[in-house]
Amino acid sequence: MSIYQHFRQDEKEFVDSVLQWREQVESQYAPKRTDFLDPRQQHIVKSIIGQNEQVLLSFFPEHTERKRALLYPSYFQPEEEDYGIRLFEIEYPSKFVTIEHRQVLGSIMSLGLKRDKFGDILTNQQKVQLILAEEISEFVRMELNEIGKAKVTLQSVPFTELIETGEKWQEKVTTVSSLRLDVVLSAVYNISRQKAQTYIKSNLVKLNWKITENPSMEVETGDVLSVRGYGRSKLISIEGRTKREKWRISLGILK
Repeated sequence: MSIYQHFRQDEKEFVDSVLQWREQVESQYAPKRTDFLDPRQQHIVKSIIGQNEQVLLSFFPEHTERKRALLYPSYFQPEEEDYGIRLFEIEYPSKFVTIEHRQVLGSIMSLGLKRDKFGDILTNQQKVQLILAEEISEFVRMELNEIGKAKVTLQSVPFTELIETGEKWQEKVTTVSSLRLDVVLSAVYNISRQKAQTYIKSNLVKLNWKITENPSMEVETGDVLSVRGYGRSKLISIEGRTKREKWRISLGILK
């Protein structure tokens, strides 16, 4: 059985990368650090590396969505600095302006950076934090001077000060006629299937952090869905068929 059968067709390129990383660690007997990976990519890496005794695997930071992976031989003992990650607090005149997640993301992307070079953007009522790959951190610190209308500076802080987001998921159990993306979206967000298809074709829907234009794609356990303007959800479990041959599914909706 081909390893590609376990993953979606559009994930083949990433699967190839993981296989190359594993081969590199085995042949060079030295650690390999990745860029920031979203949770779906982390799942793929875990699935491929598995319980391999020659190549071990760990992720950092622990309590974030996007993480860097470290693949390494058995002799190697990873330290925090091996992941090449820095945490910054964004200092700005918070008494006079507010900074939102989307503004931070837009400002960083406008610097010409790839999304896989920075991790989570964390916010609470008092602070805004940004996780960066070490290799681009000084560039961002120098170039990121303004977010929205606010003048900003970046202050390096230790990971012991990392903001805990405390995301809350509301569970919902429902039935669907099929596991097609458009059908599941219709059930999650209480919209018509036709409207779900329109959103998909308008590039407003992401499946596992990637825009998808295929309404017939089947959703699997663990998949994360988002529709612009409606928020994020995930398929927690597929609980089997009902007597009427519908799928009973358990969903999590981010509050």
